[in-house]
Amino acid sequence: MPEEPCQCPDCQRFYREHDRLIRENPTLRQQQELSWAALQSFRTLAGRALEELQKTHGDSDAAMAPAAAGAPLDVGEQDAIQQAMADLENINAHLFSIEALMERIFDVRVPDAVEQKFRELAGELAPDPLNADRLRLNRLLHQTPDLPG
Repeated sequence: MPEEPCQCPDCQRFYREHDRLIRENPTLRQQQELSWAALQSFRTLAGRALEELQKTHGDSDAAMAPAAAGAPLDVGEQDAIQQAMADLENINAHLFSIEALMERIFDVRVPDAVEQKFRELAGELAPDPLNADRLRLNRLLHQTPDLPG
């Protein structure tokens, strides 16, 4: 018997987003583009946040410098910001590595018949959550309301 999916709000939000991404991007090509766009947006936002923190708080050599626009931070706050900046540098390095690996995904092209198989499977894996049959089945299986929130 398979383990029941977690019902916590975070997991439920993940399941809804997972299914939505499959429904809205049901082909290999769309999934490739979606993954690339998500990676690039993550790199852009994390990179910009790091740049702004470095402008405001300096690099690790200037860790004890006061914040540019206000009262100086206490040592604990400064340490937390310096740690966050180091973490963002690591995240950006990892994202760059992932980008290099993902470029290989774009080498793959499939015939239309295979793209159609992707569409069929997407409908099975992530059917429309507002479909009346799906709502009825979910209520019977889980005994919980599953209207989108």
